[in-house]
Amino acid sequence: MILSVSRRTDIPAFYSDWFFNRIHEGYVDVRNPMNAHQVSRIKITPDVVDCIVFWTKNPYNMLMRLDELKEYNYYFQFTINPYDKQIEKNVPFKTTILETFSKLSQQIGSNRIIWRYDPILITDKINVAYHVKYYEELAKRLESLTTKCVISFVDLYKKTITNTKIINLQEPSQSEMRYLAEKFVNIARKYGIQVLSCAESINLSEEGVEHGCCIDPNLIEDICGYHIDVKKDKNQREECGCVESIDIGAYNTCCHACAYCYANFNNEKVRSQSSKHHKNSSLLIGDLSEDDVIKIRKVGLLKSHRLF
Repeated sequence: MILSVSRRTDIPAFYSDWFFNRIHEGYVDVRNPMNAHQVSRIKITPDVVDCIVFWTKNPYNMLMRLDELKEYNYYFQFTINPYDKQIEKNVPFKTTILETFSKLSQQIGSNRIIWRYDPILITDKINVAYHVKYYEELAKRLESLTTKCVISFVDLYKKTITNTKIINLQEPSQSEMRYLAEKFVNIARKYGIQVLSCAESINLSEEGVEHGCCIDPNLIEDICGYHIDVKKDKNQREECGCVESIDIGAYNTCCHACAYCYANFNNEKVRSQSSKHHKNSSLLIGDLSEDDVIKIRKVGLLKSHRLF
């Protein structure tokens, strides 16, 4: 099993104590996003977890506790964008984030920390020149700390448009995407970083950007030291190259308050949800009730016995 922690919220930033409690307990309960009273109980001990994939903008709270994961394989997707607090309201200042990135890389190795630069968006104040300038500022500070950068361009879903009216957020045009991709590749190459795209329909291979995937079977095999048998995740968009994983997060619980967020409905909902969190629950938010139906999810290692 590949454990996703998490596409739906930033568990390392806001709920790491809860996560470590679940690791020590050996299981986690996850509500079905489409049916609140349907709960999956998932065993998460090392004998069934091939790899944990962490998604975060700030894993600082985990740095001193990584030894508690010594029996697990894992890597981090670490997002650092060039945006201010009007767009990423509760994300720490860049100097703090870059220091955390450096410490994490030194602890786990540059191959196990992926720099995410996404979503790439355009506003009245942020144009392609802005992105080129600050991409290089970040890339040169991340030299030797990572080997890969995953980029993606913003998608204007209805709730994204509603939450970003004040900054007049726009999707980059295809010509802007190609321009940025080429510039990023040239910049990243100077600092030993490969640029990949995430769930993009546009083909940027001529600009030097191949389609990548966040739940990456090749990287997982490198980290685990063995082959895995796993299929493409059919629950993700067609353009997404990720393989199957089990996500233990919950929507409307990330407290970064990023204007472009896909996983939060609004900040009021987030405040309501996060106030119900306590670190000793088996659920990320709230507790089990008499109306809940718990089903044990069948899980196991994906380790393959194939020779080639």
